[in-house]
Amino acid sequence: MKTILHKAATRGFADHGWLKSHHTFSFANYYNPERMNFGVLRVLNDDMVESGMGFGTHPHRDMEIISIPLEGDLEHKDSMGTTAVIRKGEIQVMSAGSGVMHSEYNRNSDEKVKFLQIWVIPNKMNVTPRYDQISIKENVKPNDFQQILSPNEDDEGVWIHQDAWFNLANFDQGVSKEYRIHKKGNGVYVFVLKGGAKIGDQILETRDGFGIWETDSFTLEATEDAEILLMEVPMEM
Repeated sequence: MKTILHKAATRGFADHGWLKSHHTFSFANYYNPERMNFGVLRVLNDDMVESGMGFGTHPHRDMEIISIPLEGDLEHKDSMGTTAVIRKGEIQVMSAGSGVMHSEYNRNSDEKVKFLQIWVIPNKMNVTPRYDQISIKENVKPNDFQQILSPNEDDEGVWIHQDAWFNLANFDQGVSKEYRIHKKGNGVYVFVLKGGAKIGDQILETRDGFGIWETDSFTLEATEDAEILLMEVPMEM
């Protein structure tokens, strides 16, 4: 088993006034040659958008973009004609493919929006752009892994153009469970949303990230009540 630890305080940080963003991997003005990606997981941004503010219309292509709201409501508009609002308990995916324009705004006048912005490099380029959004809170599995993303349209959660599986773990303190890798050559990036966890001898705290690869499985234990995101992705681009 190989591992890499990214403590919360070591992430890049950008303060644009209306946007405060922590970058696990190199992004925009934050550049660290040792923090470019974890396999095909290219971006993991922990964003906070002030009320009435947002990202103006901008382009993307050939990227799978996943948004997971943590607090507040985020409005999405795109060149495919989609207008939607995503909230905590939902997950959004956009396959940029051959090219798409979109914007994201916090329309609330008195509430901040906090969300994870995740980019995964796809295994198919120039695909037709697509958008999807589902509720994941209806399928909450306490003290178990809850799949929220996979490569398969007919599987639980949203799907993307990549051999990737995302799971949420809402564990009570003391709960431990084995995670098994879905596909040989994949690794898992574990990101602690809140609480604390332990993998082997490694203690993880809120907003710490821990990458694991070259193993078939590992055991995740909650050292306190915890909410954890597990992102399994291919390690080879």
